[in-house]
Amino acid sequence: MVPETVAFIRGWENFYVITGSSAAGLTGLTFVVIALASEASMVRLSGLRTFITPIVIHFGSVLWIAALLSIPGHTAFSVAISVIATAIALTTYSVVTIYRMFANFKLYVPALQDWIWNASLPAICCTALLAAGILVQRHALPALYLVGLVTLGMLFIGIHNAWDLAVWITAERPGIQGGHEPKDGKSPPDAPR
Repeated sequence: MVPETVAFIRGWENFYVITGSSAAGLTGLTFVVIALASEASMVRLSGLRTFITPIVIHFGSVLWIAALLSIPGHTAFSVAISVIATAIALTTYSVVTIYRMFANFKLYVPALQDWIWNASLPAICCTALLAAGILVQRHALPALYLVGLVTLGMLFIGIHNAWDLAVWITAERPGIQGGHEPKDGKSPPDAPR
């Protein structure tokens, strides 16, 4: 007889193939953005690390959850332990990210949007993942939907933050940051005067 949880996981294969593949591809693109930032001689790259690493962690966590729930032979207990351990690790990292945001106040004062997308929403996802791990043995179907919701949440948080980072890097290029005029002689609308 196949355990109930394993039967439910079988219905999620396509979901985790799509989300895991997306996360892996987006992680690669994030590395391209990091390489472009370092080539552009970004002045505040050390402060930027506070926001780059969590993006990779968000995408990596989606890939990890996809791989974790694709392991054959899971029981309700093994899924519970795996999801709870993942939630604890991600919660710990969320606390570290919040600490780094506070520690780098001299380099960059995070805006409300930064606190929402880099601190609050990931912490909510971690809490929901922990709840799913606790619930999976008694309520497998709702728990697996909650894990799926967290997976999508972390994917979209990563996408938002990667986009935000790419826009910030574009706006903070050394020529603009130093107040130098662009080659066409026009200054950008927000450039310091």
